[in-house]
Amino acid sequence: MGPEVAHRVGWPWRRRAWRRAGLGAGHAHDGGTRRRDLGGGRSRARRSVRTGDPERLRPVVRLDDAGSSPVEFVLVGALLTVLTLAVLQFGLAVYVRNVVHDAAVEGAFHAALADTSLAEGADRTRTIIARTVGEQFAEQVDVARSTHLGHDAVRVTVRATLPLVGLLGAAQAMEVTAHAPAESLE
Repeated sequence: MGPEVAHRVGWPWRRRAWRRAGLGAGHAHDGGTRRRDLGGGRSRARRSVRTGDPERLRPVVRLDDAGSSPVEFVLVGALLTVLTLAVLQFGLAVYVRNVVHDAAVEGAFHAALADTSLAEGADRTRTIIARTVGEQFAEQVDVARSTHLGHDAVRVTVRATLPLVGLLGAAQAMEVTAHAPAESLE
Protein backbone atom coordinates (compact mmCIF):
# COMPACT_ATOMS: atom_id res chain seq x y z
CA MET A 1 0.00 0.00 0.00
CA GLY A 2 1.33 3.37 -0.91
CA PRO A 3 0.83 6.80 0.62
CA GLU A 4 -2.02 7.54 -1.77
CA VAL A 5 -4.36 5.12 0.07
CA ALA A 6 -7.02 7.12 1.91
CA HIS A 7 -7.27 4.76 4.87
CA ARG A 8 -5.31 1.96 6.51
CA VAL A 9 -6.56 -1.56 6.88
CA GLY A 10 -7.61 -2.43 10.45
CA TRP A 11 -7.78 1.13 11.72
CA PRO A 12 -11.16 2.15 13.11
CA TRP A 13 -11.01 5.65 11.67
CA ARG A 14 -10.32 7.17 8.29
CA ARG A 15 -7.02 8.82 7.63
CA ARG A 16 -6.45 11.58 5.13
CA ALA A 17 -4.48 11.00 2.02
CA TRP A 18 -0.75 11.48 2.38
CA ARG A 19 -0.72 14.09 -0.36
CA ARG A 20 -2.36 17.46 -0.15
CA ALA A 21 -5.56 17.70 -2.09
CA GLY A 22 -5.64 19.78 -5.23
CA LEU A 23 -1.91 19.98 -5.82
CA GLY A 24 -1.39 16.90 -7.93
CA ALA A 25 1.17 14.15 -7.72
CA GLY A 26 4.04 16.03 -9.33
CA HIS A 27 3.54 19.43 -7.67
CA ALA A 28 6.50 20.84 -5.69
CA HIS A 29 4.41 21.52 -2.56
CA ASP A 30 2.45 18.28 -2.29
CA GLY A 31 4.64 16.77 0.46
CA GLY A 32 5.16 13.63 -1.54
CA THR A 33 8.33 11.55 -1.77
CA ARG A 34 9.20 12.48 -5.39
CA ARG A 35 10.63 15.86 -4.56
CA ARG A 36 13.05 16.42 -1.69
CA ASP A 37 12.99 20.24 -1.63
CA LEU A 38 10.20 20.46 1.04
CA GLY A 39 11.36 17.74 3.37
CA GLY A 40 10.74 14.79 1.14
CA GLY A 41 7.74 13.33 2.92
CA ARG A 42 8.11 11.46 6.18
CA SER A 43 11.37 11.59 8.08
CA ARG A 44 13.25 8.49 9.16
CA ALA A 45 12.32 9.01 12.80
CA ARG A 46 8.63 9.12 12.01
CA ARG A 47 8.88 6.08 9.77
CA SER A 48 10.67 4.11 12.49
CA VAL A 49 8.08 4.97 15.12
CA ARG A 50 5.30 4.05 12.70
CA THR A 51 6.83 0.70 11.95
CA GLY A 52 7.43 -0.01 15.64
CA ASP A 53 11.22 0.15 15.84
CA PRO A 54 11.89 -0.79 19.49
CA GLU A 55 15.19 1.12 19.55
CA ARG A 56 13.37 4.37 18.77
CA LEU A 57 10.55 3.76 21.26
CA ARG A 58 12.86 3.08 24.21
CA PRO A 59 13.00 6.07 26.63
CA VAL A 60 16.24 7.98 26.90
CA VAL A 61 17.88 7.57 30.32
CA ARG A 62 20.48 10.03 31.49
CA LEU A 63 23.00 8.44 33.77
CA ASP A 64 24.04 11.69 35.45
CA ASP A 65 20.54 12.31 36.91
CA ALA A 66 20.01 8.79 38.23
CA GLY A 67 18.91 8.85 41.89
CA SER A 68 18.50 12.61 42.15
CA SER A 69 14.74 12.55 42.81
CA PRO A 70 14.90 10.95 46.28
CA VAL A 71 17.68 13.30 47.36
CA GLU A 72 15.78 16.30 46.06
CA PHE A 73 12.63 15.12 47.86
CA VAL A 74 14.48 14.79 51.16
CA LEU A 75 16.16 18.19 50.86
CA VAL A 76 13.02 20.06 49.87
CA GLY A 77 10.95 18.19 52.45
CA ALA A 78 13.41 19.05 55.23
CA LEU A 79 13.45 22.72 54.22
CA LEU A 80 9.66 22.93 54.15
CA THR A 81 9.41 21.16 57.51
CA VAL A 82 11.86 23.60 59.13
CA LEU A 83 10.00 26.59 57.67
CA THR A 84 6.65 25.25 58.87
CA LEU A 85 7.97 24.65 62.37
CA ALA A 86 9.52 28.15 62.44
CA VAL A 87 6.17 29.73 61.52
CA LEU A 88 4.40 27.67 64.21
CA GLN A 89 7.02 28.66 66.81
CA PHE A 90 6.63 32.33 65.87
CA GLY A 91 2.86 32.00 66.25
CA LEU A 92 3.31 30.41 69.69
CA ALA A 93 5.65 33.21 70.81
CA VAL A 94 3.16 35.87 69.66
CA TYR A 95 0.34 34.02 71.43
CA VAL A 96 2.28 33.85 74.72
CA ARG A 97 3.17 37.54 74.45
CA ASN A 98 -0.48 38.48 73.86
CA VAL A 99 -1.65 36.36 76.81
CA VAL A 100 0.94 37.90 79.14
CA HIS A 101 0.03 41.41 77.95
CA ASP A 102 -3.70 40.81 78.44
CA ALA A 103 -3.03 39.44 81.93
CA ALA A 104 -0.98 42.53 82.76
CA VAL A 105 -3.79 44.82 81.55
CA GLU A 106 -6.36 42.86 83.57
CA GLY A 107 -4.16 42.97 86.66
CA ALA A 108 -3.56 46.70 86.25
CA PHE A 109 -7.28 47.45 85.97
CA HIS A 110 -8.00 45.22 88.96
CA ALA A 111 -5.28 46.90 91.06
CA ALA A 112 -6.52 50.35 90.00
CA LEU A 113 -9.93 49.83 91.63
CA ALA A 114 -10.52 51.97 94.72
CA ASP A 115 -11.23 49.06 97.07
CA THR A 116 -8.35 46.73 96.05
CA SER A 117 -4.67 46.68 96.80
CA LEU A 118 -1.66 46.45 94.49
CA ALA A 119 -0.93 42.91 95.69
CA GLU A 120 -4.39 41.77 94.56
CA GLY A 121 -3.61 43.10 91.06
CA ALA A 122 -0.32 41.14 91.01
CA ASP A 123 -2.12 37.97 92.17
CA ARG A 124 -4.77 38.44 89.49
CA THR A 125 -2.06 38.78 86.82
CA ARG A 126 -0.22 35.64 88.03
CA THR A 127 -3.47 33.65 88.14
CA ILE A 128 -4.45 34.55 84.57
CA ILE A 129 -0.99 33.73 83.20
CA ALA A 130 -0.79 30.43 85.12
CA ARG A 131 -4.24 29.31 83.93
CA THR A 132 -3.61 30.22 80.29
CA VAL A 133 0.01 29.35 79.39
CA GLY A 134 1.56 27.98 82.59
CA GLU A 135 3.15 29.12 85.84
CA GLN A 136 6.66 29.33 84.36
CA PHE A 137 5.58 32.46 82.42
CA ALA A 138 4.57 34.36 85.58
CA GLU A 139 8.13 34.67 86.89
CA GLN A 140 8.23 38.28 87.95
CA VAL A 141 5.20 40.56 88.31
CA ASP A 142 5.79 44.11 89.59
CA VAL A 143 2.90 46.45 90.45
CA ALA A 144 3.45 50.10 91.35
CA ARG A 145 1.60 53.40 91.45
CA SER A 146 2.80 55.88 88.85
CA THR A 147 1.77 58.86 86.78
CA HIS A 148 0.80 58.17 83.19
CA LEU A 149 -0.10 61.03 80.82
CA GLY A 150 -0.42 63.41 83.76
CA HIS A 151 -2.86 61.26 85.79
CA ASP A 152 -2.46 58.83 88.66
CA ALA A 153 -2.17 55.31 87.34
CA VAL A 154 -1.22 51.75 88.22
CA ARG A 155 1.60 50.14 86.29
CA VAL A 156 1.98 46.35 86.00
CA THR A 157 5.25 45.03 84.57
CA VAL A 158 5.62 41.33 83.78
CA ARG A 159 8.92 39.69 82.88
CA ALA A 160 8.33 36.27 81.35
CA THR A 161 10.03 33.51 79.40
CA LEU A 162 10.22 34.05 75.65
CA PRO A 163 9.42 30.66 74.06
CA LEU A 164 12.11 29.69 71.54
CA VAL A 165 11.67 25.91 71.16
CA GLY A 166 8.17 24.85 72.10
CA LEU A 167 7.45 26.46 75.46
CA LEU A 168 11.13 26.40 76.45
CA GLY A 169 13.11 29.56 76.02
CA ALA A 170 15.08 32.41 77.51
CA ALA A 171 14.03 33.31 81.03
CA GLN A 172 12.86 36.91 81.58
CA ALA A 173 13.60 37.80 77.96
CA MET A 174 10.13 39.26 77.40
CA GLU A 175 8.91 42.31 79.30
CA VAL A 176 5.35 43.63 79.08
CA THR A 177 4.00 46.76 80.77
CA ALA A 178 0.38 47.83 81.18
CA HIS A 179 -1.15 50.96 82.68
CA ALA A 180 -4.60 51.65 84.13
CA PRO A 181 -6.03 54.88 85.53
CA ALA A 182 -6.28 54.76 89.33
CA GLU A 183 -9.71 55.18 90.91
CA SER A 184 -10.23 57.32 93.97
CA LEU A 185 -13.21 57.87 96.27
CA GLU A 186 -12.51 61.60 96.59
